[in-house]
Amino acid sequence: MKPLRILAASALTLALAAPAAWAEKLSLNDLSAYLNGIKTAQAKFTQIADDGTVATGTLYIARPGQMRFEYDPPNESYVIADHGAVGIFDAKGDPQPEQYPLNRTPLSIILDKTVNLGRANMVTGHREDGPSTIVTAQDPKNPEYGYIELVFTGNPTQLRQWVVHDDSGTATTVVLGDMKTGVRLAQNLFDFNIQRDLNR
Repeated sequence: MKPLRILAASALTLALAAPAAWAEKLSLNDLSAYLNGIKTAQAKFTQIADDGTVATGTLYIARPGQMRFEYDPPNESYVIADHGAVGIFDAKGDPQPEQYPLNRTPLSIILDKTVNLGRANMVTGHREDGPSTIVTAQDPKNPEYGYIELVFTGNPTQLRQWVVHDDSGTATTVVLGDMKTGVRLAQNLFDFNIQRDLNR
């Protein structure tokens, strides 16, 4: 096994380590309420790309609609979601970010103003796997944009991992450390213009 994949497997094992007793499958209503209750959040993350490449960093969320992936050195990239757009900033490249609409990524499901996993045709899978509840969801109006697998644990409910399967067929896994919610976040974390100026 390649070293990167060993690291990825270790991250997954730590994030989903089973408690003493397996929990019951969490309901879609409860999971929707949990996600809607997140206004701001911060967590360390480990990202495993489709080719096995691993990166780490800090994730910031301000619902609705805002998210920032800030990667650890030597990776100087940032990914920011704000005002319906996603920007990929590469500090070593063009200061102008690569941009695309947020609604073209399945992450828009959890960043929506109101998350409703019970919406018709949104959830295509809902199962229990040991201590985890795994929900597979898509944009019911645009299933061609891909889908997201969300992994939750209970007692208390917490989002532990997601896997984004995009419209090109690639899968990107993000494993979350303990998520701190209700944190105070500066709005400039999600400001495209500020990040663009920093990259110049």
